[in-house]
Amino acid sequence: MPVLPGAEPYHHDGGTVGVLLCHGFTGSPQSLRPWGEHLARAGLTVSLPRLPGHGTTWQEMSRTRWEDWYASLDKALADLRGRCSETFVMGLSLGGCMALRLAEIHGAAVQGVVAVNPSIVNDTPILRLAPVLKWMLPSVPGVAGDIKMDGVTELGYARTPVRAAATLPRLWKLVQTDLDKITQPVLVFHSRDDHVVKPASTAFLRARMGDNLEIRELLDSYHVATLDNDATAIFEGSLDFIRSHASVPLTKDL
Repeated sequence: MPVLPGAEPYHHDGGTVGVLLCHGFTGSPQSLRPWGEHLARAGLTVSLPRLPGHGTTWQEMSRTRWEDWYASLDKALADLRGRCSETFVMGLSLGGCMALRLAEIHGAAVQGVVAVNPSIVNDTPILRLAPVLKWMLPSVPGVAGDIKMDGVTELGYARTPVRAAATLPRLWKLVQTDLDKITQPVLVFHSRDDHVVKPASTAFLRARMGDNLEIRELLDSYHVATLDNDATAIFEGSLDFIRSHASVPLTKDL
């Protein structure tokens, strides 16, 4: 299946500190590419894979599930760990959720987590009917492109495959159940005006996590904040986060 132009994965070989970036549901690496390039310029090794079924057609994505997306990230993390002495995981939306899952599973092998508008709570009531709807309704209107900045677009699907979406509640439940396993530092960027992920996800993290959680509010961006007005704050904030929590120096510092 041909990959949409601009949806290709991004990789950069830098220093001994590595970062795995996880894009969101129905999105593509395009939404995180500027973030990855910013970290690469600081001397970091960066891995930004394209999740299975993404960046092609929603019909292809309909044949995948969260386990497929997570498995690709788990493989990318293993590769990064083989080349770097320390690794951080970061993600947008559902990518933030899967970044948290990687931290739960791999423990100290993940040095820290940065999540932008993470989705970890089922705040869409229709998803409760998805196991039945998927047999009658192949897709619903998409959620990509929630950006405040004029003239900026996200490369994502205009339709959301119901069969793929029906697998999400299981992932959310696992992440919620195992949150206490995360002892690493976690930085969350939360858009005050988000038309995709409701405040319940950030509120859940705030209620369940301890002093290792820091939440920073974004005042001038919508859901895809990595392409929006607050992108620079995310890029620089995540780089400062790495500098604060990496025990080895970056090869190249800004």
